[in-house]
Amino acid sequence: MEVRVRRVHHLAQMPAFAHDGDTCVDLYAVEDKVIYFGRQAAVDIGIQIALPRGWEAQIRPRSGLALKNGITVENSPGTIDSGYRGNIKIIMNNDKAGEPYHVRIGDKIAQMAIRRVPTVEFIEVDELDETERGVNGFGSTGK
Repeated sequence: MEVRVRRVHHLAQMPAFAHDGDTCVDLYAVEDKVIYFGRQAAVDIGIQIALPRGWEAQIRPRSGLALKNGITVENSPGTIDSGYRGNIKIIMNNDKAGEPYHVRIGDKIAQMAIRRVPTVEFIEVDELDETERGVNGFGSTGK
């Protein structure tokens, strides 16, 4: 599968797999930004993409940033729809108490997975089929 990428910032790096067989590509910042504790910031990665119809891009946090620095992707996974052609920015959140996090140009700040999206038709019905779980929700499987 090919995904067309347009660099819209002179410092933009192409999304890249770190290792053969990886699920996600790394995404890189094209701006310096400070994210203070309890705050969010949209960090530009300087690219636009063209996904084929029936596909989405999911933006996910990097596990190392989350573990070591308390930095996550706020709306994880963030979705980029196949029809979107605008600049991609990563909504980053700082959960590490008292410590500002400094994003630097060229930093790996998130990862992106490309996933197929099925075409779905919703049909209104009067009744649903019964299952063993039924209507039991939150906490219903824990004992």
